[in-house]
Amino acid sequence: MSQSIITTKEQLQNQFDHMYKLSRKRPINSWSDRETLLESLEDMLSENKQIFADAISQDFGHRSQDETNLAELFPSFQGISHAKKHGKSWMKTRRAPISTIYRPAHNEIQPQPLGVVGIMVPWNYPLFLAVGPMIDALTAGNRIMIKMSESAPLFAEAFAEAVSRHFSADVVSVAIGEVDLAIAFSALPFDHLLYTGSTNVGKQVMAAAAPNLTPVTLELGGKSPVVVLDEVNLESAVNRVMMGKTLNAGQTCIAPDYVLINSSLHSKFVKLAKEWVEKHYPNIANNEDYTRIINDSQFKRVQGYLEQLPSEQVVPLTNVAADPETRLMPPVIVLDPDTQSEVMQNELFAPILPLVHVNGLRDAVEFINSRPRPLALYVFGEDNDEIDYVRNYTVSGGVAVNEVIMHVAQHELPFGGVGHSGIGAYHGQTGFERLSHMKPVFVQSKFNAMNVMLPPYSDLFRRGLEFLSK
Repeated sequence: MSQSIITTKEQLQNQFDHMYKLSRKRPINSWSDRETLLESLEDMLSENKQIFADAISQDFGHRSQDETNLAELFPSFQGISHAKKHGKSWMKTRRAPISTIYRPAHNEIQPQPLGVVGIMVPWNYPLFLAVGPMIDALTAGNRIMIKMSESAPLFAEAFAEAVSRHFSADVVSVAIGEVDLAIAFSALPFDHLLYTGSTNVGKQVMAAAAPNLTPVTLELGGKSPVVVLDEVNLESAVNRVMMGKTLNAGQTCIAPDYVLINSSLHSKFVKLAKEWVEKHYPNIANNEDYTRIINDSQFKRVQGYLEQLPSEQVVPLTNVAADPETRLMPPVIVLDPDTQSEVMQNELFAPILPLVHVNGLRDAVEFINSRPRPLALYVFGEDNDEIDYVRNYTVSGGVAVNEVIMHVAQHELPFGGVGHSGIGAYHGQTGFERLSHMKPVFVQSKFNAMNVMLPPYSDLFRRGLEFLSK
């Protein structure tokens, strides 16, 4: 019997076996079937908006419903709309170029469903990072198994219940449970496995997938730098950087992690940041718009980073202290920390913003290139030549110019990492193709010259081959 909600390893294996067999016998090839599934996903989100937002808030200890609407529900609805608008054309067999020497034959590319796609969801945006991959997988005609994060258990349960009401277990099932279930999940021989989370766990997921030759997409985060050029509207830069740093209390894989800036601009940056926090999060201890750190272990981790630093380097942006009881962590700036300190070695995932002194543009680029390639890179400035230099001489998963984070919401752009920040990309057509088999097809014409290529090889064959090889 198939299972919509999976809680044991035995159920996990049985459900995978069931869906795998179905994917081989009954691939979801028609657009009408795929569109119906996307509409079911849309209905599920519409009917459960409040339930989902409440569950996420409870898991965090508090998270603004407006923040959930903005950062999770809104891009999910937009992604579904984009897929419904374009999916039918994406799935059509398309002509591909062919060399003149093979004409009148022609080439085609035929997108086909891979089969069963596994999705491993993190805790920081548990709704959007479940639904986003689901959109691409359903548009590509796949069946889906999802492992929800054990660190957001209330949302995981609410999401699994909603999926069971809106989808057949033959198409979508959800696993909820602890780390041991996640380990078993990553070892299943999926046709594709998409994981979002830390780099260290990503390595383990990739190792688990390797014996099955399961292709993986890994979205791994890392330390996303901000380059503030000397010629800059600093007030605008601070406004956008602080927005990205305080959204979800910094618990965002593409949050600006640290700022590379000339030391002459440090004091003004700090002053503007304090003013920004006071304006946008007044009375932060009781502010409904400000999110808490997800759990005690995460709170202790980031608090430990700050305790290791000299007190003069840590600049609070409010007069409110961090509270371990409520896991409230107000934003702070760290002035020019040692590059070997933990705040500069580890992804912060917290409202902590190091300002790192650099001596000009090339110094900033060298600093970035000496470290693992980040998931995102942000550059603020008014000199287009300098902006282009940063773009051209650094490699990152994505870039935003005079902005942060917004590139993830562009369904026309691929989203993914490079190197330590991830493997592969998805969203929109890129995601559709990532979760499809883009099958190459060569179609021979009734009239062709292929018989000339058969033995016994003649002088005509040799002269023709020599001519075509030039």
